[in-house]
Amino acid sequence: MTALDDIPARPPNNIKTKDEPMSITAERKQQLIKDYATKASDTGSPEVQVAILTERITNLTEHFKTHAKDNHSRRGLLTLVSQRRSLLDYLKRIEEARYRTLIERLGIRR
Repeated sequence: MTALDDIPARPPNNIKTKDEPMSITAERKQQLIKDYATKASDTGSPEVQVAILTERITNLTEHFKTHAKDNHSRRGLLTLVSQRRSLLDYLKRIEEARYRTLIERLGIRR
């Protein structure tokens, strides 16, 4: 028995491979835009931006469960959370009803 027998043939299920990107896919982004758009061809409303940021934050949070020492990505996560917080504060300031429905739909606690 050699030392190479201990090496698994493929990575375990909890490690992402090249087939499973850490970032959001284009199809998922289009789906989020369609779901959270306030009108047709809406890609920049606060609701859409917050939904996309929430998806990216969720993906990064899952990434940190297996890569706890990835501090470079953690800094990016903090930036995303800050951006989302700013957008949510803006939305709450201009129209609180939209803010409340958005955080309820996304399941964000506030």
